Amino acid sequence: MTNDSLYMRRALDLAALGRGSVSPNPMVGCVIVHNDQIIGEGWHQRYGDWHAEVNAINSVGAGLASAQQEPISGQAVGRRLAPPLQESTVYVTLEPCSHFGKTPPCADLLIEKQVKKVVICNDDPNPLVAGKGIQKLRDAGIEVITGVLAEEGRKLNARFFTFFEKKRPYIILKWAETADGFIADENKQPLAISCLQSRTLSHQWRTQEDAILVGTNTALNDDPKLNARLWAGPDPIRIVLDRTLRLPRELHLFDNTQKTICYNAFSNEEEGETTFVQIDFDENFLPHLFKDFHSRKIQSVLVEGGSQLLQAFLNDGHFDEIRMFKSPNAIGKGTSAPLLPTGVRFTDQAKIGTDWLTCYRKYE
Repeated sequence: MTNDSLYMRRALDLAALGRGSVSPNPMVGCVIVHNDQIIGEGWHQRYGDWHAEVNAINSVGAGLASAQQEPISGQAVGRRLAPPLQESTVYVTLEPCSHFGKTPPCADLLIEKQVKKVVICNDDPNPLVAGKGIQKLRDAGIEVITGVLAEEGRKLNARFFTFFEKKRPYIILKWAETADGFIADENKQPLAISCLQSRTLSHQWRTQEDAILVGTNTALNDDPKLNARLWAGPDPIRIVLDRTLRLPRELHLFDNTQKTICYNAFSNEEEGETTFVQIDFDENFLPHLFKDFHSRKIQSVLVEGGSQLLQAFLNDGHFDEIRMFKSPNAIGKGTSAPLLPTGVRFTDQAKIGTDWLTCYRKYE
């Protein structure tokens, strides 16, 4: 592994610490290196807060202090800890921003600090940046290298790239099925299929995605809360499809404890934390749904609906991941689980408590 790859790997690890806290911004990490010594590092920690480059630069003094091998006098501290940014290389996982958003442009900051070199993992697909940050740096005489561990960077920020490149959220289909392939009993009533460890992991996933989606039948039959009560973290936006507005307002989904969107064919209105949004429920309604998601900057959706809704996403090819829990228990008869389409590839399998978790991705 080259030094560039080594330091970029560290920056990617730092970036991942922002998972679940920075959306709709991407996860970004930054490492500053001087004479093959990391002197500063940081990551984008929370949406609206400072970006990774700012946090890394602000940490440079502390990084140098920890690197000292011998005691130094108080008089020497100021001299030896002067940030040598003009002689340093900055490793950042995404092209530094070039526009004013909630914070000033990071490209301008790097130019101001007169850094020697910037190594970038991925170009930014956001049209507000899209190469402008790189060009700014080069125009200022800073050496720029791009594409270091680019595949790993795209995987880390798959939600961000999907949002801008495909104009839809990153979609994860998740369900639990019995050993004999059912996701509910024959009367479509709630059925505890997965074990506690699997349910806890599912709640952890909820804290990492922008929204969670169910259909009318799941809302009616299961009355789910769709929060992350088994794991510490933010609750996702709850999304329910209710074309004819037949769901009773007494359901947990309408308790106004978290942001909820109800897509229907008739009404646009606000009721506390609940928003009713009218869309066209024609035969191919998913693009209408994605268009509204995009306008609301919803970058990822965890679909936990019933077999009919999940199969609609599978049949249309509008998904990125499948996460399927398999219980060791059988029930003999019930509602069949969705059928996997062609064009998916196995990616991983793990034992979670008494269940098996199998993951797939869609071939591109």
